[in-house]
Amino acid sequence: MLEPIQVASEEYKPLTDDEINAFFEDLDRDNNGYVVFDELEAKLHEVHKELAPEPKKHHILHPSRRDLEKNENHKGDGLHAFLCQLLPECDSKIGKHEFMTRVKKLRIPSQKQTDSSEQDKEDKQKELRLPMRRRIRAYWAVHGPMILFMTFVVALQLGFGLWQGLTYFLGQTYRDAYGLGVGFAKLAAGALYPTLFFMLLSMSRHFSTFLRRNYLISRFINWDLSQEFHIRMSIAGLVLATMHAIAHLSGTLVQGSRASRQDAVAQVLGPDAVPRSYASYVRSLPGWTGIVALALFWLISLFSMPFIRSKSYEIFQLGHLLMFPMIGMLCAHGTAMLLQHPMLGYWLAFPTLLVLFERSWRFLRGFMKVPARVKVLDTDAVLLTCKHPSGKDWKYSAGQYILLQVPEISFFQWHPFTVSYCRDDVLHVHIKFEGDWTKALKNLPEDRDIRVGIDGPFGAPAQRFYDYTHSIIIGGGIGITPFSAILADLEDHFTGLSDPWEERRQSRSFPVSRSRSQSRVRISGSRQGSRSRSRPASRRPSRPSSMTLAPSDEEKPNSEQIPSKHPNPERRVDFHWTVREKNNLLWFSDLLNRTSEGARPLADDGNLELNINTHITAKRKNISTHVFRYLLDSYRTDAAPYSALTGLKQPSHFGRPDFDDILERHFQDMVDAGITEKKVGVFYCGTPVVGEILSDRCHLLTAKARDMGMRIKYDFMMEVFG
Repeated sequence: MLEPIQVASEEYKPLTDDEINAFFEDLDRDNNGYVVFDELEAKLHEVHKELAPEPKKHHILHPSRRDLEKNENHKGDGLHAFLCQLLPECDSKIGKHEFMTRVKKLRIPSQKQTDSSEQDKEDKQKELRLPMRRRIRAYWAVHGPMILFMTFVVALQLGFGLWQGLTYFLGQTYRDAYGLGVGFAKLAAGALYPTLFFMLLSMSRHFSTFLRRNYLISRFINWDLSQEFHIRMSIAGLVLATMHAIAHLSGTLVQGSRASRQDAVAQVLGPDAVPRSYASYVRSLPGWTGIVALALFWLISLFSMPFIRSKSYEIFQLGHLLMFPMIGMLCAHGTAMLLQHPMLGYWLAFPTLLVLFERSWRFLRGFMKVPARVKVLDTDAVLLTCKHPSGKDWKYSAGQYILLQVPEISFFQWHPFTVSYCRDDVLHVHIKFEGDWTKALKNLPEDRDIRVGIDGPFGAPAQRFYDYTHSIIIGGGIGITPFSAILADLEDHFTGLSDPWEERRQSRSFPVSRSRSQSRVRISGSRQGSRSRSRPASRRPSRPSSMTLAPSDEEKPNSEQIPSKHPNPERRVDFHWTVREKNNLLWFSDLLNRTSEGARPLADDGNLELNINTHITAKRKNISTHVFRYLLDSYRTDAAPYSALTGLKQPSHFGRPDFDDILERHFQDMVDAGITEKKVGVFYCGTPVVGEILSDRCHLLTAKARDMGMRIKYDFMMEVFG
């Protein structure tokens, strides 16, 4: 049968008469004013080629599903049964007037409602309509910590640069010996100290993993942007190093080699200083090490150019190995102590040791192979399943990532991927095809084991997620692979294997092993499915469970209008996963279905309410494709209790979610449940404009609760589980 269609926005906009008329004309191939079964079937086949070019077992046209439903219906196969629900009688025909009446009863939203480009504009307009004070507050909540951190970095650069520059600009002895050039050179060198320090430190994944566990530090440093920060520091370092070299080569050394300045040079370098020529300065240890270090810096930068990196990632990575001789030259550059102590060596010592240790360890890990298998999921992604070579449990947590090496593709390339699933000795990584390396994974054999190298884990576990008993998690696409890792943790919880909240709490003081938990879970596949209060039918669209004319919503019981047995769960987690195409949902369909199925028997005595919401945002321009997409997603039978479109047991939403409404309804649920004091974690990963809207809504709901005499606070965090 067909389940109620889920619409992402509460502002339901039904198909217009023009859209329904266009749908009818698209079906009526012979233009005789009627639609018959054969025309309907022909259009479904045409649409299915667009929605599912290679049918999977859950699709309506796949032989396995048709055979399953043939046994169930005893009249034709599953495809025939599905189409019969679109006509009063399978062998009848339907005119335009009756057709339009029936389609309106289906309550399918208009194409305009699911147009993500229009919704992007609405999001931006909504953000612009905010009062200036709220706009500034929302902007600061999203961008403020990063601004403060960058301000700190720039302040260090300016502070040390001015300190070094003014020391030599104002020092009469230095000016008499080397002129103003030495001041400009030292100004650039002073700013270079913290620049190179942060440039190298941003390369250390173990150091960032350690610091990510500190919530306060992670509030100001977005570790997910460490690569972008590294690039910025590298560009700044290259500019400052070049300025330093130019100032010395064209100023300091020219003036310091003049005969008239040798007495002043002796006062700087000491009474034993011999007359210095320009060539002798260049041949000295500070001279040639500085020139070689700068040349290596430029080579590394050249090999890091985007077009070279895209053409050959190995050249990029091998080029970065030049940083070690470059660092050696920089450390030796000041050891002669001609003008001052070797300041640069002091700044570089700690980050250099970290990076050297990590690269050496990664090189060794490349020889510690792990058995793995590759499975191509669709045209966009591949699943890599790794088994622990010793049969031990993997020590990974939800939200962490690994560096992966596949020697059959390249021995030198290591790429970061989030762990999407980890239990016992099995580890899953979902990889989206984006570059030559990832696309090469498609060519690996699926029927035999391969050997891979793994370095990690990196990134912090999802400890902040488990700091909240009530959470809202919002993310999109492959960027929310921690979504599946969290689900795996929760699946362990409700199947009685462990309690991740308790494990995370205890792990802060001492390690714990997995133990059976007595907690139970209930799960909802729709946004309002577990709501503890009834809601007027006019607020959201629903449709009969059969495509034939059925009682109205007011006459017919609705699962959303049935009060929950647990109006005040101890813990509640709301996931909102936004993907552009339904194919992305297939990456985790098994886990989603297993979670839904496993939780259902435990609903009666559950203390964890888990709401999983999937949103498909891509718009279908053809009206028939648009309509059939909704109908296929809502179609389920006893023999095949999963969507004929996505393969999920819970229905999907179509169109961009209305996050203002999602948070507002979450707040109202808490009020109706009698909750007066609670901290809710709102975790978001996505475009900044939506983050600003979410941040503003969190502030408003917190203020609203305060005005109502309640201590409900919504904590907004602009990273998923970092």
